[in-house]
Amino acid sequence: MRTPWILLGALFLSGCQASGLSWGRSDPDAGPWALGFVTPYLMDGWVEDSATVDVDGNLFRRIGSGGAAGGGKNGSKGARGWAVKGDGTKRDVRDAKLPVRIYVRWQSVVEPQTYQGWIEIPESARQVMRDSLVKDCPGYPELKAVRTGVSVRFGLAPGGVVQVWVLDECANPVKVARGQAEIEPKGPDLGRSGYPPMQEASKRYIEQYGIPYGSW
Repeated sequence: MRTPWILLGALFLSGCQASGLSWGRSDPDAGPWALGFVTPYLMDGWVEDSATVDVDGNLFRRIGSGGAAGGGKNGSKGARGWAVKGDGTKRDVRDAKLPVRIYVRWQSVVEPQTYQGWIEIPESARQVMRDSLVKDCPGYPELKAVRTGVSVRFGLAPGGVVQVWVLDECANPVKVARGQAEIEPKGPDLGRSGYPPMQEASKRYIEQYGIPYGSW
């Protein structure tokens, strides 16, 4: 009497595997995902505002703000390197599906200058995100047990350069986009505040080497 139920269960399981969906993931674009901001080493930044439009066309405002993590000098890379694996200003994007575009307004403290703009997220990036949510890392299956969603990292550089990475199923950063933001003419906090001071390490680096525009 149990044979029909066993066969039905086997057919259901094989159907899930064939479709590429895991248990409880009928919508591969459902997320969850989080957005984090980083800067090149020693290039201090402050995120004022961020937003996203997801695959269903829904707009989610005020995702997060705060300091973008850059850290100290990384050996010979100097300010040209990125602290991509650091969490940065990381915020969960609640209820949003995977992103089609992401908005950011931030202060490049070392210049100083304020930038803002939308960055398009390509379909290839969303595929990396989908894979990250359902695939095991080869040789490290324990990573899936501690992974709670997809992480998108926005790199914010002087000159308004934006680079975007997503973390794959092995938590390795995959570069998926690059864009150019515009200057926000109203300045910091839309003209309501001034720029914060630079860190001493950043100040010393810039006095000695300058800002390496064009290296990002």
